[in-house]
Amino acid sequence: MIDMWEFEHKYASDGYRFICGVDEAGRGPLAGPVCAAAVILPMDIDIPGLNDSKKLTDKKRRELFPIICEKAIAYGIAFADHEEIDKINILQATYLAMERAISKLEIKPDMALIDGNRAKDFGLPSQTIVGGDAKSASIAAASILAKVTRDDLMVKIADLYPSYGFEVHKGYGTKAHYAALSEYGPSPIHRITFLKKFYGTK
Repeated sequence: MIDMWEFEHKYASDGYRFICGVDEAGRGPLAGPVCAAAVILPMDIDIPGLNDSKKLTDKKRRELFPIICEKAIAYGIAFADHEEIDKINILQATYLAMERAISKLEIKPDMALIDGNRAKDFGLPSQTIVGGDAKSASIAAASILAKVTRDDLMVKIADLYPSYGFEVHKGYGTKAHYAALSEYGPSPIHRITFLKKFYGTK
């Protein structure tokens, strides 16, 4: 069984007090923003079911969301929108959303655990963890906040652009989504750089 506090304990033993987990949701979709969250949890707090958001049902994520917000020492959630993604690319936009999420923390972290295999310099010591949302409680919490927040936004956006089914696929490239793109063309919140191959443009 994976110890979800292994990394937090490791850095706490090195003297770090406020360790934040950072993760994103929405790097892959064809439309909408990328969302990032940063969470500082009290060490060893027990939140039953806390795990990688991709392994949880939507219902479970929504049950955990308010619990994480209530129990967290601090949390921040932020976006980089489709225009920023098109302008600076998805990787840099992801870093931008993460940077914004970290800056929203009411308590300044002294260490960041970041899901993935690379990250930019966020101005504090950091450690990337591949598959971190299934290995670190802090990153798992961040993954849930980011996923639920982005999903909710895409449901609201679906009211503005009802032809695309955003409330179902959340902007990901499903068969129904591509069919809507073929029929209606891109909406104002599509990532044009993600559609070049689909439209056969360079």
